[in-house]
Amino acid sequence: MPGLRLKQRFPLLSLIIERCLLSIVLLFAVSILIFGGLEALPGDFATTYLGQSATPQAVANIRADLGLNRPVVTRYVEWLGNAVQGDFGTSWASKNSVSEQIGKRLGNSLFLAGFAALISVPLAVGLGMLAVHFRNRMPDKIINVVSLAAISLPEFFIGYLLILFFAVKFGVATFPATVYEGMGLMDRLQAIALPTATLVLVVLAHMMRMTRAAILSVMSSAYMETAELKGLSAFRAIVKHAAPNALAPIINVIALNLAYLIVGVVVVEVVFVYPGMGQYMVDAVTVRDMPVVQACGLIFAAVYIFLNMTADILAIVANPRLRHPR
Repeated sequence: MPGLRLKQRFPLLSLIIERCLLSIVLLFAVSILIFGGLEALPGDFATTYLGQSATPQAVANIRADLGLNRPVVTRYVEWLGNAVQGDFGTSWASKNSVSEQIGKRLGNSLFLAGFAALISVPLAVGLGMLAVHFRNRMPDKIINVVSLAAISLPEFFIGYLLILFFAVKFGVATFPATVYEGMGLMDRLQAIALPTATLVLVVLAHMMRMTRAAILSVMSSAYMETAELKGLSAFRAIVKHAAPNALAPIINVIALNLAYLIVGVVVVEVVFVYPGMGQYMVDAVTVRDMPVVQACGLIFAAVYIFLNMTADILAIVANPRLRHPR
């Protein structure tokens, strides 16, 4: 069979293609769950918009204007077809284009998550290698205790603590985290200091602990003993030999935490009143603005699936047995 021969001759390429196809199928299934789940919720926008005193005729008129009286399957196919082309329809509440609003909000969320990733990823890898170098000694114990405490605290609690101390008591940080179009880079960075610190504290501990565990599992290998016998210092052996061979699990955990930075930013944005995708979706949920909720849900799912797919592909590429098959 051609597929089997391709898999045998090009195992790396075939695995990458499989991951891509699986991601597409998964995103399609998630789109059904998002659309169907919102349709199954009790109540609708028309009733919420008109209030309890609305007449049945008025509710029926709004439902007809919004197309809610059409079959669910027809509306889903039309919505998915438009979404693939980047058209998420019109907001029921504001009558504005959902795609235009998301374009502005998504940029803010990506800026916040990207800056948090820029700080947390190198810091997590560096602290993980440092913990391995000083394993079972005081620096390692301090890093483990602090990281365990950070993992145990939810995002909103960390956010409120940072607001209390740095914005209220000391007045050295900005709250709420307001950004706007045309804002200077330094002003924008100052505005997002607290939400960035919250996200860094949330994801840093997990990435650092997984980096430490991955490198420690490699340290017991025979070639690490050989490197030490050749006279390499312990830290140089970790950087030159252990870390590159622990790359696959490190990449996986970093990609998963980057996905969390995008998707899990919802809570942080609400806490700091940050004008991003998360705040936009929460505002839409309160008024049952379904086109906005569906669009935000699909984009969050697409980002999460894409980053997981990227992690799988990078882990496959980092595997020398797949890059150089016998």
